[in-house]
Amino acid sequence: MPDLTIDFCGEWYEPSETEVFSIGREGDLEVDDNPYLHRKFLQIAYYDGIWWLTNAGSILSATVADAKGGMQAWLAPGARIPLVFGQINVVFTAGPTTYEFSAHLKSPSFKQQSSEEDSVGDTTIGPVIFTDSQKAVIVALAEPMLRREGTGFTAIPSSAEAARRLGWALTRFNRKLDNVCDKLDRVGVAGLRGGGGKLATNRRARLVEHSVTSHLVTAADLPLLETIKLLDEE
Repeated sequence: MPDLTIDFCGEWYEPSETEVFSIGREGDLEVDDNPYLHRKFLQIAYYDGIWWLTNAGSILSATVADAKGGMQAWLAPGARIPLVFGQINVVFTAGPTTYEFSAHLKSPSFKQQSSEEDSVGDTTIGPVIFTDSQKAVIVALAEPMLRREGTGFTAIPSSAEAARRLGWALTRFNRKLDNVCDKLDRVGVAGLRGGGGKLATNRRARLVEHSVTSHLVTAADLPLLETIKLLDEE
């Protein structure tokens, strides 16, 4: 059995320890014929006894996390990260589409131990606490990804689509989205704000990537979308 395998849409790939494995619009793993996606975006290579994931692109970033959501990194262009967990989930967005693949190590160099005391509450991640309506914003944007089973690709809803899903006016949705992004930005979540104090144009994608990979929201939170509607009607 190979030490490292890659799962994308149920198809499995086996990178070689002697060659660079490329992922993008073209390469060993051809993700999609998406003009927003780099031809060669991510690379996986083995050296110094470790598998490494490198962002070989010039614009797009990727979110990298362990399966339990305890570790997360934002892989910017030119950056690299060692693959040391038994399962590593990689999520990235190109244009309107978000993609996810998972890397599986037969012999991980890092093993996690979890306890009940370490678990994160439904509306809390570290020092950040969200109201139900703020969390509903995240769930509405992440709904397609939360409903998907396994790896693959989804389309993140526009703000207008997510607002309609909640039965809200767009102005209300955007105000709540601002609050959510500001809270996470203050505790160091990268990619939710742009330069000069302006919110990043891709903040919805980054918010979904962070929230799903960190388990800030899960499929168990989907009923919140209907609960919020009922509360607004009362």
